[in-house]
Parts: sequence; structure tokens; C-alpha cells
Amino acid sequence: MKTILVAVDFSDSSEAALAYAVELAKPLGARLVVMHSYELPVYGFPDGALVASVEVATRIMQGAQTGLEGMVERYKGEAQLDTIVRQGVAWEEVRAVAEELDAEMIVIGTHGRKGIARALLGSVAEKILRTSTRPVLAIHSHGAKSGQHASVRRTA
Repeated sequence: MKTILVAVDFSDSSEAALAYAVELAKPLGARLVVMHSYELPVYGFPDGALVASVEVATRIMQGAQTGLEGMVERYKGEAQLDTIVRQGVAWEEVRAVAEELDAEMIVIGTHGRKGIARALLGSVAEKILRTSTRPVLAIHSHGAKSGQHASVRRTA
């Protein structure tokens, strides 16, 4: 395994996914590419929608980059780490980056939401699991402390 893509959203479950991926990459000598995707806010008005200003878009992008760099900082020296920030729909961007990098695996955190919360918020992890042509390792947030409860789904 040469390249592992780790998709993060700065939650506890994505922190756990990154920690797991670092431990996985070490003995393999694999490169980790840690990515975050964000969507620009769209404001609805009676005359139509208005997308965030350039200033707001720039601040969001810079905040995402700063957050990502801070997240990977503690793992520098433990594994080869690169970062990518993308604007777009998270699950689509994760799939696209995995293809571009020819990543052998995607590692993601999952919140494990159920019921109405899942219906309202959707599940980025689930969409990646369902649509990826690459193996996906999902780390559940309820297992974040113990390093347990990882689930793997092979797709191909």
C-alpha cells in the first residue's frame, strides 16, 4: 500500500480515523493524504440564491487549511503526511481525490448517527462506502477512545 486517503471533518471520529491511519501507515511505509472538503454557504432570498462573498469564501478556505494543518501537526515525523483542502460536496470530493491520487484505501470517521439525525444530516461516510471503488475503512466515533469498532467494507 503506497497511498492512503484520510477524509476528515475535524470531529472526534475523524481524529480517531487519522490516528488509526497513522498507525496503519507506519509499518507499510505508506503516504497519508489527509483531506477536508467544505461547501460554501448559500443564502436564500426571494429573488434567488446568493453565494458567500469572496471574503467569506477566503476565510472559510483559510480556516479549513489552518484546521487541517493543526490536525496533522502532532503526527509529523510518524508518517509521510500531505494535506488537501477542496471546496465541494464532501463525499464527491473524497471519491475524486481518491481517484486522482490512485489511493489504495480511504479511511474515514463516522458519527454513527441513527434515525432522524441521520435522515436530516445525511451520512458522508455512508455515501463514500456505497459509491467508492476502493476499500474504505470506517472508524466509529464511539470506539475512538479505545481504538476499537473499526469496520471495513471492500468495494471493487
